[in-house]
Amino acid sequence: MSLPISVIILTQDEEKNIRGCLESVTGRCPEIFVVDSGSKDRTLLIARKYTDKIFTNHFVNYSNQRNWAQKNLPVNNEWVFHLDADERMSGELFLELEELFKHPLDKLNGFLISRKTIFRDRWIRYGGHYPVYQARIFKRAHGECEERRYDQHFIISGQTFTLNSDIINVITPEIKAMIEKLRCYSRLEAEELTTEKDLRQVKPCFSGSPISKRRWLRVNLYERSPLFLRALVYFFYRYIIRLGFLDGPEGLVFHFWQGLWYRLLVDYEVSRIIMKRIL
Repeated sequence: MSLPISVIILTQDEEKNIRGCLESVTGRCPEIFVVDSGSKDRTLLIARKYTDKIFTNHFVNYSNQRNWAQKNLPVNNEWVFHLDADERMSGELFLELEELFKHPLDKLNGFLISRKTIFRDRWIRYGGHYPVYQARIFKRAHGECEERRYDQHFIISGQTFTLNSDIINVITPEIKAMIEKLRCYSRLEAEELTTEKDLRQVKPCFSGSPISKRRWLRVNLYERSPLFLRALVYFFYRYIIRLGFLDGPEGLVFHFWQGLWYRLLVDYEVSRIIMKRIL
C-alpha cells in the first residue's frame, strides 16, 4: 500500500545524504518533491533518479523555505510529510502509518513523530535527546512553519496524534563541516534570542504538547539563566544527570559539540549583539 502522503524534501549540497532519504520514501509515498536552493554538487543529479518533481527557490531561512513549499508546490494529496535530506522514514513508521490510514482520519489534522539520531553509526539514546517529538506529517491546509530563524517547528491547527515510530536522522559529518554548520546555526539562534518574537510561533505551555512543553522549559528556565553558565549547567545535566555518557565515545563527541560547544557559541554571539546595541 502506498500512503496518501506527499513528501517534501529541502536540499542544498546534500549529495551524501539525499539518496538514502529518497530511497526511504520511494514506493511508500506517491509524490516526492525536492525543493533545492542552489546545490552545486550532485544532489539534483541523484534526485532526478527518484523523482521529476524538483523545484528551486532562493534560501532565506528554513521557515521561509518550508512555508514557500507549503504554498507553491503542486501537491495532489491532502497530507504532506516534511523531511530533511539527512532524515529517513523508518520501516516501522511506514507500517504504523499504513495501519492508521486504513481508517478514516477526518478528525485528525497531524502527527507528532520522534526523531532517532544516528551519529557515526551509533544511536544517541540518552542525554534527553530521545524521544524528542516534532510535527512533520499533517494535512496541508492545517499546518505552517513558525517564523523563526532557527529551531523552527510546524504549527498544526486541530487534533494531533503521537506516533510510536521514528524518523531516522543520520549524522556522519566531517568535523570541519560540522563546525561550520554549528557556527551558522549559532548566529541564527543568537539573532532569534535577541529579536522580538513573532506571534506565529509555538506557544510555551508546560501542560501542552511535547513541543510546547519543551519550548516552555527553554523559555522559562534556560533562556532566563546567565549567559555561558547556562551552557555548562546544561551540559552537566545532559551528560551526567540524563546519562549522556551511556552513549559511549560517539555520544561524548555528540553531546560535547551540540550540548556545550554550540551553546557556548550561541551565548558568545548573543553577547556580541548585546554589546553592539549598548555601544
